[in-house]
Amino acid sequence: MATAAVTAASTLTVTSGTASAATGSCADIDVTYAMGTQFGPSGPSDPDPVYDALVAAIDTRLGGAKTVSYHRVNYPASLEPWSASVGNWDLVRHIEAQAAACPNQKFAAVGYSQGANVVSNSVGVGSLGSLTGAPIVAVIPANIEPRVAALVLYGSPQRGIPLYKPTTITGTYRARTLDDCATGDPACGGGVDPAAHLSYSRPEHSVPAADFIAVRI
Repeated sequence: MATAAVTAASTLTVTSGTASAATGSCADIDVTYAMGTQFGPSGPSDPDPVYDALVAAIDTRLGGAKTVSYHRVNYPASLEPWSASVGNWDLVRHIEAQAAACPNQKFAAVGYSQGANVVSNSVGVGSLGSLTGAPIVAVIPANIEPRVAALVLYGSPQRGIPLYKPTTITGTYRARTLDDCATGDPACGGGVDPAAHLSYSRPEHSVPAADFIAVRI
């Protein structure tokens, strides 16, 4: 399973977001975002209201005080059992490449729904057994870990109805993690309101996420 995921990841073309003029450069902070299941059926260039709201909130919050680049994780975001592993591979490889090219850059990783599994896998917290979970295939190296300033999880399936016990980010990343679960969200909070899982583009989610990231860089 993990081998298949790595093979699939190697066939994808990595693309970056274009929400900021600093994208692709050695900005002060690089924000990597992993979309939710089937949110971008043609890939990370498709519109995504959760991503758009996050970018707008971060840019407003920083007000030009810091430069920001954005990368949308290139992965299927599908119901294939290896999907999150492909995203895990892309996220880690992107951060590794940025870290090597930009020695002073800091990082934030944000994941929505299945994308939260991608982020968790990338810091060594397994998502296998949760809805849209998959095996870990890559982990952010220990020498880069201090530069990862913030993690944001929106509607994490690992908190919902996993096959095993619910999991959250632990260890050195715990204090740097905002684990946001909307009231009534069945994916993360055991709620019964499917609309709650689609609410993460609203200011009550995007603004706290932006604040959480901004104060840590």
